[in-house]
Amino acid sequence: MYNSAWDAESTGLQRHQLESPPEPGAQRGEDPSRSLPVCRLIAALLQCPAMAQANLADLAGRDARGNWKPVERIEMPAHLRWPLQPAALLKWLFGFPGYLWPFHAVWFGFACFSWFLLTPPLETMARLAPGWMAVIFLRNLALLLVWFGFWHLRLHLQRAQGLRYKYNDRWLSTNNRKFLFRGQTRDNMFWSLVSGGGVWSAYEVVTLWAYANGLLPWLTLRSNPVFFVLLLLAIPLLRDLHFYAVHRLLHWKPLYRAAHYVHHKNVNVGPWSGLAMHPIEHLLYFSGVLLHWVLPSHPLHALFHLQHAAFSPAAGHSGFEATEFGHQSAPLVHGSYFHYLHHRYFECNYAGDNAMVLDRFFGSLHNGTPEAHARMRARAHARMRTRKAAAE
Repeated sequence: MYNSAWDAESTGLQRHQLESPPEPGAQRGEDPSRSLPVCRLIAALLQCPAMAQANLADLAGRDARGNWKPVERIEMPAHLRWPLQPAALLKWLFGFPGYLWPFHAVWFGFACFSWFLLTPPLETMARLAPGWMAVIFLRNLALLLVWFGFWHLRLHLQRAQGLRYKYNDRWLSTNNRKFLFRGQTRDNMFWSLVSGGGVWSAYEVVTLWAYANGLLPWLTLRSNPVFFVLLLLAIPLLRDLHFYAVHRLLHWKPLYRAAHYVHHKNVNVGPWSGLAMHPIEHLLYFSGVLLHWVLPSHPLHALFHLQHAAFSPAAGHSGFEATEFGHQSAPLVHGSYFHYLHHRYFECNYAGDNAMVLDRFFGSLHNGTPEAHARMRARAHARMRTRKAAAE
């Protein structure tokens, strides 16, 4: 699951434009993670303009358990409201943060960088050979370490902003037997890099090999520029639809027990939790790229599709609603409180943020209100009564 990159006004989230109070022991100042060149580059790409407003609720109010709600009620993003509101729709599309910028634009930049500079020529990939396959795998591992490592370093290792904008007041587990190696981060990195990086790379290798041999329908910018661009723009939305279908399937009891439980060991999530999945789940999760096996596409479309799936869970699973990038800019809203509620309660909010209307349609929407929580509990009790009656 993954980053919402919502703009507060464009999605209808009613947030007060307030400066967050400092957490005890956490002072504002120069971010230590930005001393690293790669971190400086990523921070620059994501940094909000100085004139931007934080659009975040006051952080003073945590409940007795240390939980914090960034909004009182999660509303549908602008493209899912009816009737459509043109001004809100344009702000959702072009705002900062919004649908296009910064995250989708940065990930598309990663895909272009990978395709033009870090991918072997098609003629080389026409034959399955260990050399170029290893290049793809190592390139993908490096990208995972850079992107996920940036968020983990900034928010959870250096704790540059303390607990500000964090959904709860707990840090990641460091001595818990339910995780591999007794550590949540080590567990999450293992599943993300070994299984996630491996399955992602396998899909990419087979797809590029098929393109190189003319087995897949090919599309170029010159042959159909309009469809080429529209498909690029649609990939995040198509991914959300695919994610919902796969996610509901993974909550089928046999698949949950066999695979999805690995991801749900993370109730208190961190960046590496996003891609921490069992290999069976990774096979389903990255299978969205199969769309490009039947739909005329360019290898760049397939690369963007796979990298979007790989990178989007990091910021959305960071455990934070927003990240601070220094004095001169507003915090960047990137968290998914909508998906955080799924990790907290398990049986709600199966969709991604851009497809949450599916949860409303199928009755699994939790919008963060007490009324929604009561409905969720009522559904759970009804299922328990049904199972008990069937067992008698």
